[in-house]
Amino acid sequence: MAKSTATDVRIAKDDTSSGGHTIAFALAIGATRQVCHLETSFCTRNQALAYLQRNRTAFEQMAREQFARGEVTDGVIHLRMI
Repeated sequence: MAKSTATDVRIAKDDTSSGGHTIAFALAIGATRQVCHLETSFCTRNQALAYLQRNRTAFEQMAREQFARGEVTDGVIHLRMI
């Protein structure tokens, strides 16, 4: 059985004063999609997106673990840089 991964990625300017970006992506959990936000400290969107792509497997695993523990805030799993 092929592993399905979501490729929807959105990048939004972080509201914090750190100047970082928040990347929103969808994680496939069974037949549903779970929204995840990754907070980064990168100055550019391209840097933030490249960081997510390099570490996507680790972030997906962390998001699945948080989902299993019920750590979902307002329907969103919040992640930070590793």
